[in-house]
Amino acid sequence: MTGEISQRELRNDSGRIMRALTEGESFIITRNGEPIGALTPRRRRRFVRATAVVELFRSAPPVDLDTLRRDLDALAPQDAVPRG
Repeated sequence: MTGEISQRELRNDSGRIMRALTEGESFIITRNGEPIGALTPRRRRRFVRATAVVELFRSAPPVDLDTLRRDLDALAPQDAVPRG
């Protein structure tokens, strides 16, 4: 959710705004009613245990390596021709 806050609100109510950022809210900062910038939360790194990842991929469909190679070659040919 994106809210709109004035420069004055940012200065006077920074604690509430920081808490909202922590909860994932974004803001458009305005000065005299004109948007001048955006304030968005940083993405947090999440630690995921290797066992959870292995379990997740265990249910993934199998990969046919020949089909994968053909698909990749179709996107980026592997010819020995210099690219200009």
